[in-house]
Amino acid sequence: MRLKKKLIGDREFYLMVLSIALPIAIQNGFTNFVNLLDNVMVGRIGTEAMSGVSIANQFVFVFNLCVFGCVSGAGIFTAQYAGNSDWEGVRNTVRYKLLLGSLLTVLFSLSIILFGRELIGLFLQGASDGGDIEATLSQGHSYILIMLLGFPGFMISQVYASTLRENGETLLPMKAGLTAIVVNLVFNYLLIFGHFSLPRLGVRGAAVATVISRYVEAAIVVTRTHSSMKFARGLYSRLRIPSSLAGKITRAALPLVCNETLWAMGMAFLVQCYSTRGLNAVAGYNIFSTLLNVFNVALLAIGNSVGIIVGQLLGAGRIEEAKETDRKMILFALMVGVVSCFLMLSISRLFPMIYNTNAEAKRIAADLIAAQALFLPLFALKNSTYFTLRSGGQVWITIIFDSVFLWTCSVPIAFTVSRFTDLGVVGIFASVQMGDFIKCAIGLYMIAKGVWIRRIVV
Repeated sequence: MRLKKKLIGDREFYLMVLSIALPIAIQNGFTNFVNLLDNVMVGRIGTEAMSGVSIANQFVFVFNLCVFGCVSGAGIFTAQYAGNSDWEGVRNTVRYKLLLGSLLTVLFSLSIILFGRELIGLFLQGASDGGDIEATLSQGHSYILIMLLGFPGFMISQVYASTLRENGETLLPMKAGLTAIVVNLVFNYLLIFGHFSLPRLGVRGAAVATVISRYVEAAIVVTRTHSSMKFARGLYSRLRIPSSLAGKITRAALPLVCNETLWAMGMAFLVQCYSTRGLNAVAGYNIFSTLLNVFNVALLAIGNSVGIIVGQLLGAGRIEEAKETDRKMILFALMVGVVSCFLMLSISRLFPMIYNTNAEAKRIAADLIAAQALFLPLFALKNSTYFTLRSGGQVWITIIFDSVFLWTCSVPIAFTVSRFTDLGVVGIFASVQMGDFIKCAIGLYMIAKGVWIRRIVV
């Protein structure tokens, strides 16, 4: 009974957890469900189109996370200035976000313009068993070049949305994001297939739809911000930032930018290793990863709630309660992972059938889904330990646990197995996932040692 009390909460405990996790899950779930529909629409065109877009989106993913790291680092200062009603301080952090975001946008855009075909070609080193490699390269390249036009819109919307949240305004960014998702979905339907007498643009239509949605979101947050928020007054009266403040923000932001960049690049490298097994592997992985994003919604929401609830208890100085709550939430996350495992297994053979691709790509997708389902409890455990370590403000520990582990364990495993064995893509994927047992063991050891227990505010 004593052990049960330590590990399992009462009804009020789980209602409290769900009150935080459910809103996060609903918003992210809607986003990922629409992304799933988006992916299915592109998948109806054919294997080459689906594979080309999937590869191109690896680079969009890296850019997005770099921008996220940029605004998150500066956001630490934005929140503190907002708490003191120091609006000029808030303006300076926004200017910093815009300047660094603009620099990242220019650098990424130039890289894609100059080396786009070569970068996409890195993911097309395997066999052409699932279609035409040159057609896949052409589809991916045309898609990414149009997507570049949306990079400034995405950067601006993220700068404004993050600043609004740091000022306590969370509804406006959510409404703008949901509006953009609906716009993206509607224009995908119209432009990919050419409905209502509009041109049938295929993957280019998918890119155009995304670009339009980026600027719709930016227009909403920018317009509403300048009409209602105090910090927006005089925001562009000057762009100069005090050098002392710029240095402080850079020291805080740099670790986060580096972590997000390294993690995104590491994930892209893993996909490149999987792609060495041919176009069917690329297509199958794309189908699988789209479904995985939907299933990860619940697990990521619980992970976020771990960070929020445990972090609040640490901040309040309720250390013993924080430790007990963390144990219960980790076990709860593990149970959700087990339930998700059975649900994912139940649809592993059915989901790939909705795509217009060949039988081998569908089989690979089904096998990847089944393999990932078995590892979902492990993912839930890994995710909850990560957010536990982060709740105490130990930035460098979470960076080591996140991107450093990825590059020192997962990436070498994927590289070695893909280059020096004959294992198929499912075997490579399973080998990488097995490495997460080490990550979980390290995380649980660090939690047991209490290195995460740190009160950073008084």
